[in-house]
Amino acid sequence: MEQELMRIGVSLPDNLLNRFDEIIAKRGYSSRSEGIRDAIRSYILNYEWMSEVEGDRIGIVSLVYDHDQRGLVNNLIDIQHENSDLTQSSVHVHIDEHTCLEIMTLRGEGRKIKEFAEKMMALKGVKHVKLTTITPGVEL
Repeated sequence: MEQELMRIGVSLPDNLLNRFDEIIAKRGYSSRSEGIRDAIRSYILNYEWMSEVEGDRIGIVSLVYDHDQRGLVNNLIDIQHENSDLTQSSVHVHIDEHTCLEIMTLRGEGRKIKEFAEKMMALKGVKHVKLTTITPGVEL
């Protein structure tokens, strides 16, 4: 069954579009549109996977952000302090003059860990967030 295609417009910085074009060429996509559709499918699957996080969990949140973004560092610290019951540890790495990597280990209710990560994702200046969770005591 064929679906109706919707045309949208997206504004992207040159460097992001150039990197995307390089990747879709390497992966053999026939067009940007096909690459974007695949990226959106992946985003939806990741969101759905994160939505299923519940129960007692150990979580690792890694994020890359622009250190120069006004107020961002304070907002990140505020989120950690507001969730001090979850936060076990935090490691801060300077990638370059303007970019930092933060890795936080959390333990608690999965839904709260997911909310923690989503709050950070929503902040302006955060470039990338990855949440990984495991259930303590479950053999892998």
